[in-house]
Amino acid sequence: MDTEVNPENPVSGASVPKRPAPRLPGREPELSRLTRLFPVALGGTAASAVLVGEFGMGKSATLRAAAALAADSGFTVAIATGSRLESHLPGGVARQLADALQNVTADPAAPRTPYTEQCGPAGESEALEHFFHLVRDAAGRGPLFLGIDNVHLADAWSMRCLAYIRHRVLDLPVLIILTALIGHPPHREVALLEMAGCTPATITLNGLGDAAAAEILGLAPGELASTCREATGGNPYLLHALRPRLLPGADPHALGSSLIGQVLHTRMHEFPHAPAILHAAAIAGEDASFDLLAQLAGVDELDALPAIDTMVRLHVLDNSSRPVLSYSFVRNSVLKDMPQTTRAVNHARAAKLLAETGAPIERVAAHLLEATAIRIPWGVDVLRLSARNALFAGEAELASRHLRRALDERLSSGRRVAVLLQLAHAEFQVDPPAAAVRVREAVDNIGRRETAAFIANAMLLSLCGGQDARLAISAAGQIAARLDAGGPDAVGPLLSMTYLAEAGSRLGPPPEFRDFEEQWAPLTDPAARRSRSALLALDTVRSGESAQDAIAHFADALAGDDDGDLFEQHYFFTLATAVLADEPAHVDRLCRILDVEREPWDVHVPQGALPTLARGIALQAGGDLQRASVHFESLLRRFDERGATTTCPVGVLCAAKLVECWVDLGRFEAATSLLDRMDFVASQGLFTHTYLLYARGRLRVATGYTRFGFEDLLSCGRRLAHHGMRFPGFVPWRAHAARAALALGQAEDAARLAEEDLSAATRWGAARPLGTALTTLGLVREDDEAERSLTKAITALSASPARLQLATALTELGSLQSRHGQSEKAIETLRQAVELSEHCGARPLARRAAEELRSSRRALTPAKDNEHGLTRQESRIAVMAAQGLTNREIATALHLTRRTVELHLSGAYRKLGIPGRAELGGALAKSHRGG
Repeated sequence: MDTEVNPENPVSGASVPKRPAPRLPGREPELSRLTRLFPVALGGTAASAVLVGEFGMGKSATLRAAAALAADSGFTVAIATGSRLESHLPGGVARQLADALQNVTADPAAPRTPYTEQCGPAGESEALEHFFHLVRDAAGRGPLFLGIDNVHLADAWSMRCLAYIRHRVLDLPVLIILTALIGHPPHREVALLEMAGCTPATITLNGLGDAAAAEILGLAPGELASTCREATGGNPYLLHALRPRLLPGADPHALGSSLIGQVLHTRMHEFPHAPAILHAAAIAGEDASFDLLAQLAGVDELDALPAIDTMVRLHVLDNSSRPVLSYSFVRNSVLKDMPQTTRAVNHARAAKLLAETGAPIERVAAHLLEATAIRIPWGVDVLRLSARNALFAGEAELASRHLRRALDERLSSGRRVAVLLQLAHAEFQVDPPAAAVRVREAVDNIGRRETAAFIANAMLLSLCGGQDARLAISAAGQIAARLDAGGPDAVGPLLSMTYLAEAGSRLGPPPEFRDFEEQWAPLTDPAARRSRSALLALDTVRSGESAQDAIAHFADALAGDDDGDLFEQHYFFTLATAVLADEPAHVDRLCRILDVEREPWDVHVPQGALPTLARGIALQAGGDLQRASVHFESLLRRFDERGATTTCPVGVLCAAKLVECWVDLGRFEAATSLLDRMDFVASQGLFTHTYLLYARGRLRVATGYTRFGFEDLLSCGRRLAHHGMRFPGFVPWRAHAARAALALGQAEDAARLAEEDLSAATRWGAARPLGTALTTLGLVREDDEAERSLTKAITALSASPARLQLATALTELGSLQSRHGQSEKAIETLRQAVELSEHCGARPLARRAAEELRSSRRALTPAKDNEHGLTRQESRIAVMAAQGLTNREIATALHLTRRTVELHLSGAYRKLGIPGRAELGGALAKSHRGG
């Protein structure tokens, strides 16, 4: 609070050494605005400015720099500083200025009258007049720079003095510069503008930019300097406090100074309830709200409001619906100044209050993390759920912190096992050896076997695949070994789930089924027996031996009243839906079992995703492509929202089924766009990658990239064979590969694939695979064998819900009949094909069937250039015969059977009225119009 006076004599012009203006990084614009006022005052007219800014923004330093520049310009400088401790003393600031001005105007040898002796009611007018004369006399000797720092802290009498000279120095060379804390309540009866003396220039000091912050911190401009500026708001005082704490690797947003916290807390004592609100805001952090701050501070809302309002005006709190502390460095500083126990208790209170208001689970958990050494039993579930969400978001370390905090609570053995296994999963992402230790610790804590088995099942269901699945299988195996003493009923369902997870996560052949079969023989518990039925169904499906047996086993597995966890397992769900798609009653039962109210075990899977997907697969199998695509698209959007479309097996399955659906609908661009998003490298699980290959193969063949599509389909088949999957209805890859082979001119490959497909479908015995295989066989065979195969296909498919496959078989048969000259039969067959394919929404198939139908109708139309009513086909064949071609040569050229050629020639002979081939030339010549 020193008073600075320029000793230079403005009258004589004598000079003394001048102090250089201090360097203020980033304040050049503000100083420039102040120095632009110098010529005004030097010209004999008073000028004024008010520097305002928040605490620590450099108001005093800027004033001192301006004073030094003023002194260099010939001003007599007098500066006084307001002080919180002197604000009650009358005349404190005015005395500082008066003493400085007396040094300029008075005879050094004359005795001085202390200015404070004239202050007070008795000598008020004389004191005010005396102060004015001091200013006037000093200004009479030369330009005068009056600076009052922290004028908001000046006493009332001094403010009255400044207000008194306001209109009395307008024609004097006086420059008045005041600094004030932004938003500080006006002091008593005198406002800030009343003290400035004339219309002032108001200059607001804002936070420094990145370059100035870097200079203060001694850093090169860059990301670190920018982060530091953000953490402090560019406040110079806070930047200086941050600098010594900025050690290598430190996060500026996590740093604070207990000294800053203490200073700020002390300054808030000036305002009622502000210190308590300050502490509450530091505890609440980003969760700050008016009601939460009031409750944490223990302040009535009517009292809290003016305190919050004042702190917002002072820029201590943000002016928003969330009155958080303005800068992270300030918040951390207040927390550092707070005793640890007080801080922990307040975080526990904040967690409770947030939980009661339904705040996001992550925000409640954030406060529970800070409530160390405080027992909060209800917080365990919050911490576990928040850890689950953090792991889903890829924040494994944060998830581990939540779970380690949960372990601090007093937990039952079952809950401790659950938390330890969840922690093992989180730590597995960053430290696999530590995860193995957690699993062993969990096994050692097992108390009740039913609880342990439930927890192991949940872990198997919650981890998608890859290395995560390997961790779950390892943990489940150790728990199963620990529970084995309880007998097969105790461990059977867990072994079943482990087997499913093992089979689904392997890229190679699955584990031997008979290794488990012996353990199931003595099972008596209904749930265990349903698990046995589920695995029997799986083994039957993989062997491809009997659709009837597989469906019976699935029905037994679906017969229970529980929630069907087995059907939530990705591997099992995929196979079950592939088998049961043609069984409407079982599909309904499956969807009811899967439609549970709780969140799915797997965090990547949206609630209700599995029944939606199952229903979509059933609709697609029934040929209702439009409705199926709606199911798949709506579900895919939900996977996209979770960022799980390309990583979660269920998401990948949904995407692949949608691509397949779009191919049949003719939406090739949409299918291509979706496939371009998929990660074929990451999706290396059995079903995810296989379905993607199948879908891409179908799309490539449909869009003319036949060779590439053929290779995709063959790769799909190789993967299934490597895994021991012989079920022909999983993906009908052979049928589409055979078509591609035909298009590529590889007739032998096409015939081999068709024969293999028929063999597998016959062994399996279900209508859809059998009808599909017979349709393919009809494409690779000739003459009557082809027609018989297609007719059998139509018979088989007519007894199943497979409408799209039936439309395909009808189209192929109609095309064959048309080529063989059986136009009337072809028209009826193709008419059914068009109707059915349009009903399915299969536009490419409908267009092809319609074109074949038009061709068949044209074939029955008499040729325009003959008078005997020969059809186009009869006329074509008769002309070729008249030219000397044999029936075999005609059949080869027109892709007909010899029998068909013979039938057409007989019809032509009859219509032309001739006995045979020898008369054809003359009869045809006479029949041409105008011939």
